[in-house]
Amino acid sequence: MLIVDTKLKELERQGKPIRVGMIGAGYMARGFISQLLSPVKGMRLVALSNRTLDRAEQRLAEAGGPPSCRVGNAAEVDQAIRAGKLAISEDPFALCEAEQIDILVESTGAVEFGAQVALRAFAHGKDLLMVNAELDATVGPLLKRRAARAGVIVSNTDGDEPGVAMNLVRFVDTLGYRPVMAGNIKGFYNPYRNPETQAEFAAKVNQGPRMITSFADGTKLSMETTILANAAGFRVAKRGMHGHKCAHVKEILQHFTAADFHDHGLVEFVLGAEPGTGAFVVGYNENPIQQEYMRYFKMGDGPLYLFYTPYHLPQLEFAISIARIVLFRDAPVTPIGPPMCDVVAVAKRDLRPGEVLDGIGGFDCYGMIENADVSVPQELLPMGLAEGCTLLREVAKDQAVSYADVTLPPGRLCDQLRAEQCAMFSTVNTTV
Repeated sequence: MLIVDTKLKELERQGKPIRVGMIGAGYMARGFISQLLSPVKGMRLVALSNRTLDRAEQRLAEAGGPPSCRVGNAAEVDQAIRAGKLAISEDPFALCEAEQIDILVESTGAVEFGAQVALRAFAHGKDLLMVNAELDATVGPLLKRRAARAGVIVSNTDGDEPGVAMNLVRFVDTLGYRPVMAGNIKGFYNPYRNPETQAEFAAKVNQGPRMITSFADGTKLSMETTILANAAGFRVAKRGMHGHKCAHVKEILQHFTAADFHDHGLVEFVLGAEPGTGAFVVGYNENPIQQEYMRYFKMGDGPLYLFYTPYHLPQLEFAISIARIVLFRDAPVTPIGPPMCDVVAVAKRDLRPGEVLDGIGGFDCYGMIENADVSVPQELLPMGLAEGCTLLREVAKDQAVSYADVTLPPGRLCDQLRAEQCAMFSTVNTTV
């Protein structure tokens, strides 16, 4: 962080800020826009794309943004930026192709759309900060390979739970402790919640019912821990994780022993635990001298030690990710190799032939994390691909949906990428 802020201040003095293009103007993007227009030293929002330009202009007005102009193609985006105006466009590919943009932030949460944006960004040499857990959990390892071939970086973000946990993983590893577990602090979990049950709360917090449903039913939790597992090289002990109820996150150490991590690290979550939000990492160290010091500093007897951050602030910390990527070529949260985990679609209710699945945050399915060496051979349907699939046969409540149970919508890029990912890593042993 000290290196990042020093370099950003230098860019600010030089008048050469990082030029950021943002795609999407939803709830999270609203916070990002506000942060970038504050402005953050050493970077500027120079272009914004959204399906509706009125919404884009509303977001900029709320944040007290600079003069903006509506543009069409990449040449017009570049022209507006050179003129000192903030370019807004309905066409996300115009931002992907514009030369005056250094990095793109994709924040829509849409799998098919996000996949199209990612490939176009890579084709035009753009780094991509992907604030899109839905896409990342579905084809993140493949996108990492595609980005590397193009000489660019794709990464999830600082500030969200996977980023908070991954920073802790790297911190603990740097200290000389072996990270053996990482995960989220979850306040509420009920896999059967739906947009009707969550509508009132969604209105209170100014978000959509489907998004809030994906939080409540555990789908987003599974996606976030899948991203973390793929970045850290961890697995799950069981489908859906244990999710132990704890009064405080420190109690996680009561539920595991060093023997549980003999072969590999795990991702997990604790339910209802103080401090109520944030992420945690368990580190292992059996050095007797270090154990003496850890006892003195009230970290416990070991050999397992808990490290945690009691908050997550993605709307602020994403700017740190931008700097890490552009200035230091450091991806905060990105797969290190083959997929370790997946998020599989599980029926919320008895599903019948002919029904069309409504996807993430809907009435039909919830997502559960599973080890990839289980989900891929069993051909289980990824939750990120469930929307629009037509049921061919009955699927009982709480049963995982398989590819054999559905017909996929025709012509989707996301399905092609998922097939490519499975083929690419088909011979890789993900148990190590």
